[in-house]
Amino acid sequence: MREGNLFNSESSEEAGGNLSGSPLADRMRPTSFDNLLGQEHLFGRGKPFRKLVEDDSFGSLVIWGPPGSGKTTVARIVSTVTGRAFIPLSAVESGVKELKESVKTARFNLSSGKKTILFIDEIHRYSKTQQDALLPHVETGLITLIGATTENPSFGVIPALRSRCSVIELKPLDDASLVALLKRAVTDEERGLRKPATSVSGETLEQIALFAGGDARVALSLLEACAEVAGEGAIEPGLVEDISRKSFLLYDRAGQSHYDHASAFQKSLRGSDPDAAIYWMARMLEAGEDPRFIARRLIVTAAEDVGNADPTALILAVSAAEAVEKIGLPEGRIPLAQAVLYVACAPKSNSAIRAVDEAVSYIRQTGSLPQVPLHLRDRAYKKAAGLGKECEYRNPHQHPGHWVEQDYLPESLKGKKFHTPSEYGREAAFDERLKKLRERKK
Repeated sequence: MREGNLFNSESSEEAGGNLSGSPLADRMRPTSFDNLLGQEHLFGRGKPFRKLVEDDSFGSLVIWGPPGSGKTTVARIVSTVTGRAFIPLSAVESGVKELKESVKTARFNLSSGKKTILFIDEIHRYSKTQQDALLPHVETGLITLIGATTENPSFGVIPALRSRCSVIELKPLDDASLVALLKRAVTDEERGLRKPATSVSGETLEQIALFAGGDARVALSLLEACAEVAGEGAIEPGLVEDISRKSFLLYDRAGQSHYDHASAFQKSLRGSDPDAAIYWMARMLEAGEDPRFIARRLIVTAAEDVGNADPTALILAVSAAEAVEKIGLPEGRIPLAQAVLYVACAPKSNSAIRAVDEAVSYIRQTGSLPQVPLHLRDRAYKKAAGLGKECEYRNPHQHPGHWVEQDYLPESLKGKKFHTPSEYGREAAFDERLKKLRERKK
C-alpha cells in the first residue's frame, strides 16, 4: 500500500494528472487513508471497510455524502491502495456512449490481469436506462463500480443497481478537521498556497472553516481566494467575510448546512408556521437546492405530520412534486410554494407514522406466528369450499351501513390497538365514526 500525505503526495499527480496549474483544492487532495480527515468511522486504522480495501476484497460501492466530504478522494485512494485501474466519469457530462467505451477499456485491462474501478460522480443524475446499462458489468465483476452521490441512494440509485452495491456514508467535515486541512495548505511548500509571504492566524482559519460548512473544497477555495487578494499581506477575518459574503448562499448549500436547512424547513411545516416554511424553502432554492429534494421533504411531512387530519395535504404535495418535474424552475417554485403553505396551515396529526411504527415494533417483538384467520383467507382455491359456514367471510357491503361485526385480527391479538386518531380535522370525524361502530358491537 502506498503512503502519502493528506492532500499532498506524489501519487496525486498519477491519480489526477499534472497539478501545477490546478486549484488548491485539487493540489491538496489526500492520497492515503492515514491522511484522510474526518472519516475515521470508515477509514481509521483497523476499521472493517478499510481492511476490505487493503485486502483488495471489496465489491461495488455507492459513496453517499455531502459536497466536499471526500467522495472522489476516497475513490482515488481505493484505486491507489488496490492497484486497480481507475476510470472517472461524471454523470453530468457522460452517457451510454462513454459507458460503453469504459466497459471496452475494462475488458482490455482484465485481459492483462488488471481489475478496473469505474468511478461515476453524481451517479444519481444518470437516468434509469443509463443505470440499467451498468448492471450486467457490475454483476459479472468486469467493473467495480464506485458511484458518488449527494442524494439518498434510496431515491437516486435504482434498486437493481443499489442491491449490487454496498452503501457507505461520509460525514461533513467538522471545524477541527477543516482547520487542520487549512493549516496543511498554508504550510505545504510544494502543493499549498505557494505564497510563503502570506500569513494567516488560527482565528482566521477557524472563520474560514465556519463559512465552509463542512465542505473541504469550499474551505480551500475560500483560502485560495483570500490569499490572492491579500498578496503578501496577512489574511484578516474581515477579508474572509467580504469575499464569502457574495457567495454565502452557495456555501450555505454545502455540508451539514444542507441538512440543517432541510430540518428547519420540515420543522416549520410541522409547527404550522407558513412564514418560516416559505422562508426556508426560498432560501434553499436560492442556494441552488434541487427542488425535487424539497418536494420529497414536503411529501413526507404531509403524510407524517398532517396525515388524515387533512388528506388533501398529501395529494397537493404529490401534485406539486409532479409539477416541478414537468415545468422545472423558476415556474416550479409556484406550485411548490402553494403546497408548502397548505401543509403548513393544515391541521396536524402524526397518527399514521405512530400506527405503522407500533405495528412494526410489535411484529418484530412477537414474530408473525399467528396464522391468518380462516374467514380472512383467500377463497379462490378448491379446499376453501369445505371449510364450513363458521369460516365464512361476511362482506360488509351486504349489511346495513356497510359494516358487520367481525374480527380481522388473529385471536391472540384480539382487541389490540395500533391506531390512535387525533382530535383534529378530518381525523376527528373518522374517530367519531369508529366510536359509533364499536358501540354497535356492544
